[in-house]
Amino acid sequence: MADNAATENGDNVEILLIDDDAELCEMLAEYLAGEGFAVTACANGDAGADLAVSGRFVAVVLDIMLPRVSGIDVLREIRTRSTVPVIMLTAKGSDIDRVIGLELGADDYVPKPCYPRELVARLRAVLRRTQGGVPAERSDELTAGSITIAPSQRVARVGGHPLDLTVTEFNLLEYLVRHADRAVSKDDLSLQVLGRPRMQYDRSLDVHVGNLRQKLTAAGAPESMIATVWGFGYRLDAPQAD
Repeated sequence: MADNAATENGDNVEILLIDDDAELCEMLAEYLAGEGFAVTACANGDAGADLAVSGRFVAVVLDIMLPRVSGIDVLREIRTRSTVPVIMLTAKGSDIDRVIGLELGADDYVPKPCYPRELVARLRAVLRRTQGGVPAERSDELTAGSITIAPSQRVARVGGHPLDLTVTEFNLLEYLVRHADRAVSKDDLSLQVLGRPRMQYDRSLDVHVGNLRQKLTAAGAPESMIATVWGFGYRLDAPQAD
């Protein structure tokens, strides 16, 4: 995987673009190439899913409107086999599809019409999170109650049970663990974890928190471990494991 400098600048970073719009793919590929990204385009959902989990690409840009196999189904297939970061391309105002994509494990979304500069910014934010997680002082291991995280290895466990987290879910959990038993605002979480200011009516963060809660609970953590602080944000309540 590229080092931090390459991640920031896009150098030698391979991106998979799954979209059947040939004109858009050509335009995005040309623009991203100018930013230092190497782009492979794929118009077929099934083939795109196989490429996405090949380990060749550091991020996937996936259109939600694909022929034959929908982008939602492609995302579902990717998430059964890989935690590669996925940015969804969604129709402007398509809140339902956007939320479904996030619930299935998409890391971010960009509405169409897609502005290349915004896509580059979202890609770089996701890649920074992939490489270094949230910007905070790092240590070899973090613990909060039954949760253990090894940031350098990108590994998280609950009571010894490994968690299968997306990039965004891992970084969200890491940030909450670093601030355990303290209320963290949604504005801070959006900036530090999603890499962008929180917008009014944007439920992306809430969906990621919901997904993380489900995975923590399935691994044996209390359902109330991530508490909602109404009108403000969230707090990780981390009682010591038995």
